[in-house]
Amino acid sequence: MPNPQLEAEVKRRRTFAIISHPDAGKTTLTEKLLLYGGAIHLAGTVKARKAARHATSDWMEIEKQRGISVTSSVLQFDYAGCRVNILDTPGHQDFSEDTYRTLLAADSAVMLIDAAKGVEEQTKKLFWVCRQRRIPVFTFVNKLDRHGRSPFDLMDEIEKLLGIRSYPINWPVGMDGDYYGVYNRESEQVELFDTLGDHGQKKAGSRIFSLDDPALKAEIGVACYENLLHDIELLDLAGDSFDMQRIAAGELTPMYFGSAMTNFGVRPFLESFLALAPAPSYRLAGEELIDPLCDSFSAFVFKIQANMNPAHRDRIAFLRICSGMFEKGMSVVHRTSGKTIRLSQPQQFLAQDRVIVEEAYPGDIIGVFDPGIFGIGDTLSSPDFPVTFSDFPVFPPELFARVQPKDSMKRKQFVKGMEQLAQEGTVQIFSQPDTGMESYVAGAIGQLQFEVLEHRLRFEYNAEILMHSLPYTAIRWLVGKKEDLARLKHLENALYVHDRYDRPVLLVANEWALNWLVDRNPDVQFLTAPPNGTIVK
Repeated sequence: MPNPQLEAEVKRRRTFAIISHPDAGKTTLTEKLLLYGGAIHLAGTVKARKAARHATSDWMEIEKQRGISVTSSVLQFDYAGCRVNILDTPGHQDFSEDTYRTLLAADSAVMLIDAAKGVEEQTKKLFWVCRQRRIPVFTFVNKLDRHGRSPFDLMDEIEKLLGIRSYPINWPVGMDGDYYGVYNRESEQVELFDTLGDHGQKKAGSRIFSLDDPALKAEIGVACYENLLHDIELLDLAGDSFDMQRIAAGELTPMYFGSAMTNFGVRPFLESFLALAPAPSYRLAGEELIDPLCDSFSAFVFKIQANMNPAHRDRIAFLRICSGMFEKGMSVVHRTSGKTIRLSQPQQFLAQDRVIVEEAYPGDIIGVFDPGIFGIGDTLSSPDFPVTFSDFPVFPPELFARVQPKDSMKRKQFVKGMEQLAQEGTVQIFSQPDTGMESYVAGAIGQLQFEVLEHRLRFEYNAEILMHSLPYTAIRWLVGKKEDLARLKHLENALYVHDRYDRPVLLVANEWALNWLVDRNPDVQFLTAPPNGTIVK
């Protein structure tokens, strides 16, 4: 029989990720959603990094120092009857693997676009991940407090570069980058926002006018008013119709305009988004679809984070709940190891601030203590519910470096740090057989990952390192008989290593050298992903 409480709780969940190119204002928008949601009462801004306050969603020391997000944050609050779970992701392409994993835990995405720069490279990559996952994408055009491009030009660019049509839910009121508010197409009302001059630390006041109110024309001027009427007519005649089926299918993106910095348009966006965004739905586990309303509990690990509390040096595994009701102290099976685990201190987060939760539902993100057995993509479920969610994809590293402790007396801290940060996905690590643990080979998507690795080893594990770049650009996992692997030929431009799971791997200087090796070792398979893994390019 249906569980009315479970059904009601699932229906009010909204779990979404915010994606964008770096510097589009993603962390600022996240913080303003928290401000309007009542989770915080005074917003810090990314611009004020040198002051005492920092963005609420950036908790890691290197994020505060450099003013960037290098790891996804998980934030929860209640608003308008909804339980909101925001997944604030890194925008920098060097951390795309963390962003991709986070998108696997989301039911929808908010695509943030800079009004002046339009659709940028990283935005395109992340949009295609959303399309591949078939999750609805909502678009927020940010930075309308500055001069930017025409809203019509941005709509056209979204269609041409991303292959998706857009439906503006609201429309900016103003001209040539000088905007006063937004026109709501459904209510046919104009909302003009007050300018406080406080960098959006507090909620912005606003005044609402009907479109035919003479006071509106007096407020914004005749030219601006007539331009607004012209834009509305053009949208109604030539624009797409609103269609929830097309939105759910990823063919149409609801579009909003505003400024996260000044709070212009943030509240209208939040309220409309929560009304339109999907609640948690079915999740694929192998060939089986898991219904969120199923009474049996299931969840998967999409993120592991060490040292969120430097005083305790803890490790937290972030779970996306997929079905059933979670209760504090319940016992679940860790499907990878087969062990039964009692989850006694489940936590939810506002950046580094956390609270113990008694219960949680599908769509919710909870953190549980990791005793060192969890891995990214692991499934946890009720003992009588033997499901395993699909494998997480693997990003092949593109840069490699040899990493070793500067001080051999700090070897223990170094090994612990490398192992834990690899489990988190900060970098991928490899070891050379029979060389001990004095050094690792680290693999990364981008150079900034190496900088984060060095920073975190120093400040979180008290381990200074020496790092030397290696001349390899290609990686292949090897499958073959033990004797064939032992007889590999022509390794002059390659390095034979093992990954964290002791699988044989070859790092190769370039594609030409790789083809040479493949041709001369016909008894060995050269795979672009680990056996049974999924590759992401």
